[in-house]
Amino acid sequence: MNQKPDSDEIREEYDFSAGVRGKHYKAYRGGTNVVLLDPEVARVFRDSESVNRALRMLIDLADEEVQRNLTGGAGGG
Repeated sequence: MNQKPDSDEIREEYDFSAGVRGKHYKAYRGGTNVVLLDPEVARVFRDSESVNRALRMLIDLADEEVQRNLTGGAGGG
């Protein structure tokens, strides 16, 4: 059962003093995808920039492999 809180006050352990209103608004409106990483993966990829860089490299490699297969080029594997 859901219980209504006793008060509308923010708990004192919540600190929004350094918060920025609308900081992620544009990204959210543009579409977001939240992904939970396994702990061993998160130890290597500590931020979204490193994850995105690795995924872009993987996409590029996959595209190169597809092009190589379509053109009958020699595989290096």
